[in-house]
Amino acid sequence: MKADLLLLLTAAIWGFAFVAQRMGNAAMGPFTFNAIRFTLGAAVLIPFIIWQRKRGSSQKAKLPKRHILAILLTGVVLFVGASCQQVGLLGTTAGKAGFITGLYVILVPLLALLWGKRTHPAHWIGAAFAVAGLYLLSVKQGFVISVYDLIVLAGAFVWAGHVHLVARYAGEVGAVRLAAFQFAICGLLSGGVAVTFETVTVANLVDGIWPLLYGGLLSVGLAYTLQVVAQRTADPSHAVVILSLEGAFAALGGWLILGEGLSYRDLAGCALMLGGMLVSQVFGKEKGAQKRNQSGG
Repeated sequence: MKADLLLLLTAAIWGFAFVAQRMGNAAMGPFTFNAIRFTLGAAVLIPFIIWQRKRGSSQKAKLPKRHILAILLTGVVLFVGASCQQVGLLGTTAGKAGFITGLYVILVPLLALLWGKRTHPAHWIGAAFAVAGLYLLSVKQGFVISVYDLIVLAGAFVWAGHVHLVARYAGEVGAVRLAAFQFAICGLLSGGVAVTFETVTVANLVDGIWPLLYGGLLSVGLAYTLQVVAQRTADPSHAVVILSLEGAFAALGGWLILGEGLSYRDLAGCALMLGGMLVSQVFGKEKGAQKRNQSGG
């Protein structure tokens, strides 16, 4: 339950972040925005890492080679996923981007099958409910695929892989440590692209200061860290059903912040997504618990 609540809070923060990301793109280049927000997210976690060391944490100060490789892989994958999403938002609506990104709710259990990991039928049913809800929320007047939509779709595959990587390495590397280092890698890579291809001015940074603060401190520093912490115990296929609720929270954010109305179609979509989460939680929990007990988790 604790892990599920953390994932639900993560979905809420990410849902409202779609508004911040759109506002950030209006003020500066997508890689500039990502470079600053992920660097901010990493900086926020530095005091926690220092605090853990002073507490005498069991984690070694010097990272083993396998941990370094895990951090590098997770950070690069995060960079690719975040870049696809932010670039895609340049040419598609937040609603379509939310729906396409949310397709990773199906891709996560599909990827699990590739390395022989079975997914509880309840998670599949919950994922189907979530996708149907995302469709009702996000697709309003037809669904024409553009280049930017395809970029976001490529990002959905990357996000699915990232969910599995976090689930695999969070417990071994340490939640806060993995989160901080992957943010730093993503910020560094984004900064390199920004300096090479984008124009960065102080005026642009001032115009986008609030989206940057939300994106850096909450969406990255807090929400991604909560994801890493929660996935130490949550099954990836179950976790992604809860995380898909970011689409519903995005619609709620549009209603509260941008004055966008919620139609009966939108409410039905939210209800389907909530139903999918409940199906995955109630009927898929028993097997997930058995699997963790068998693995000694």
